[in-house]
Amino acid sequence: QVQLVESGGGLVQAGDSLRLSCAGSGWFFNRYTLAWFRQPPGIQRTFVASIHWRNDTAVYADSLKGRFTISRDNAKRMVFLQMDNLQPEDTAVYYCAAQLSGDGGMGTEDYADWGQGTQVTVSS
Repeated sequence: QVQLVESGGGLVQAGDSLRLSCAGSGWFFNRYTLAWFRQPPGIQRTFVASIHWRNDTAVYADSLKGRFTISRDNAKRMVFLQMDNLQPEDTAVYYCAAQLSGDGGMGTEDYADWGQGTQVTVSS
């Protein structure tokens, strides 16, 4: 199991950029596929992006391709989400998640470990 803590959320205007960070701790951090999910108010948590533990292949939700970028730094035990051209529809609580030595996935059930979430609010 790995412990995850998100940070970097806040209030921004439409068109702005924001970078979220997730700090991990525990054994075998480099063997976890990492992902970001988000949960807008009143609806279910949905997939944003993932990055593979072994080959760094990134997968994105179709609607976010080209605008969001996921990256990781195993030496620092961190995963990041760069969000560009933010829109009001991006307003949500953003969560990082981890899957041990797996190929990822786009469902919440694919990940066993979760952070507490960080709020991102985009105003127009």
